[in-house]
Amino acid sequence: MPANLTPQYHDAEERFKAAASHEEKLAALHEMIALLPKHKGTEKLFADLKKRLAKLEEEVEHAAHGGRRADPGHVKREGAGQWVLLGEPNAGKSSLLAALTHAHPEIGEYPFTTRVPLPGMMPFEDVQVQLVDTPAVAAGHTEPYLVNLAHNADGILLVLDVTADDGEVAARLLLELLERARVWPRTRPVPADAPPFLAIRPVIALGNKADLDDGTFAELAREAIGKDLPFHAVSAFTGAGLDELRPLLYRELRRVRVYAKEPGKKPDLAAPFVLPDGATVHDLAERVHKDIAAALRFARIWGHAKFDGQQVDRQHVLVDRDVVELHA
Repeated sequence: MPANLTPQYHDAEERFKAAASHEEKLAALHEMIALLPKHKGTEKLFADLKKRLAKLEEEVEHAAHGGRRADPGHVKREGAGQWVLLGEPNAGKSSLLAALTHAHPEIGEYPFTTRVPLPGMMPFEDVQVQLVDTPAVAAGHTEPYLVNLAHNADGILLVLDVTADDGEVAARLLLELLERARVWPRTRPVPADAPPFLAIRPVIALGNKADLDDGTFAELAREAIGKDLPFHAVSAFTGAGLDELRPLLYRELRRVRVYAKEPGKKPDLAAPFVLPDGATVHDLAERVHKDIAAALRFARIWGHAKFDGQQVDRQHVLVDRDVVELHA
């Protein structure tokens, strides 16, 4: 069966061949996978692309641990999901990261204090969510790797300084960066002619330094960034709005927490498996071990089931906080 590859796929393939850095190769590979027609004639090609992607990601990780300079824009995803913080100079991204996580970024009153992406883990109930601080987005001074970092993230936080007098300029630069990164806010209707590699993601605007504002500047910032994007006034200094932000960031990832148990034993409620919303019993088995998934016959469910210990098949869709007993 012919592959029937599109011109857009071939363009991405040429960019992959010409790429000089891991960052560029990863971006092109992700685009090739998204553009590849999915049918029997492309199964081997799809498997080859996934193998190349895994090898390239392994090389990036090995370079980072081996002391060699890895791509500066690559941040290994950890926890329930990854949010990338984008903002103008002195918007308070680093202060927000420090307030929400256990990370200790360098914080200064001068522009461009953050020079490389810095991840931190935000605790939420029994899981952790990764937040990534990034160098400032400014006219004439935006790190080129931010495009790929934003495209590959699970969600984007646009950090605005509500006390700044150039809010409209900052908002425009951030929205332009999203456009270059091919990120489409999930709250906006997707165009009918949207390309298959468009990353539809949750995008949330944060009006930081709300403690210095009576609400007037926050409203101006909201208008500048667009009222079709969720907007939350917060303060990294006082903590205002952060308690409401934590559950929102987890909820917008659209994940489910599932607790596995062995027959006759209690589940480990301190270490859930975090899966995408809509995941099945078979998806959980794959996460536990591929051999268990291959031999899986059925499972028993505690949680949203009609009764405790209800027997379900491998295609049963799981719900947040389900307890699952796998039977191979």
